[in-house]
Amino acid sequence: MTATTLAPGSAATPPLRRPRRARSPWLHVVMVPLTLLWLSPVVYVGLIAFRSFDDIAARGLAALPASFTLDGFTTAFSGGGLVRALGNSIAVTACAVLASLVLSSWAAYSLSRFAIPGRKTILLAMLAGNLLPPQILLVPVARISESLGIADTLFALVAVQVGFGIGFYTFVLHGFMRGLPEELFEAARLDGAGAGRIYLRIVLPLSRPAMAALAALATTWIFNDLIWALTVLRSESKFPITAALLNLMGGYSSAWNVIAAASLVAAIPTAVVFFLFQKQFVSGLLVGSNK
Repeated sequence: MTATTLAPGSAATPPLRRPRRARSPWLHVVMVPLTLLWLSPVVYVGLIAFRSFDDIAARGLAALPASFTLDGFTTAFSGGGLVRALGNSIAVTACAVLASLVLSSWAAYSLSRFAIPGRKTILLAMLAGNLLPPQILLVPVARISESLGIADTLFALVAVQVGFGIGFYTFVLHGFMRGLPEELFEAARLDGAGAGRIYLRIVLPLSRPAMAALAALATTWIFNDLIWALTVLRSESKFPITAALLNLMGGYSSAWNVIAAASLVAAIPTAVVFFLFQKQFVSGLLVGSNK
């Protein structure tokens, strides 16, 4: 073996670094106005929520606030109905998202890794269910829930959300799981791992970005849903936050500060979920872009 020696006073040549590409300022020039435009409705609703009713009645909705009060929030949540509805929405959303992701990941894993006869037809049939407009399914869903004895229950709402979302989630996860390297599965089988262990130890950890992106999307869709809540629920005590806001608008049609305050609070859970999963959401959307 030969050793390379450096002459006295000489230094090792530093590794070459690629020059950084200068960022174009046009990105900020374009994105800053778009961001402000996107946030302007939220700011507008927030300003109305903290104004008093007398200020809005005297100066109009478009005027700058001349008062700052929490009366809109106290009035909106005074009866406890919105708090209960918010709890219903959180419970339904959590159960439906968890059940949808678990079932769709099972289905995607089976359809992408096992030679199931007609698996393409099964996948297309599951996806085709999401292409039907929900308006033509309102009456059948209502009658099916009544015939099963689950009408006017939160379980019925969870079942409907899972049933109408699982096709799309399976389609997305199927495309991701099909792109996983086959060598990983062959090595796991050589080590004696079965299908269940491969799913838990390999597929789920690698599918985390895609499932996080779907979780963020599903949370937004399910939490903000109104049409299925009005279809399967009858009791106001079981209404989610969207249906409760609709009733609130009927009772406080002219009290815009009350409606704005309730709407602002109703938007907080989905915003929190998105910001918590923002990194995973973006990485999940970019999965496969550089393959």
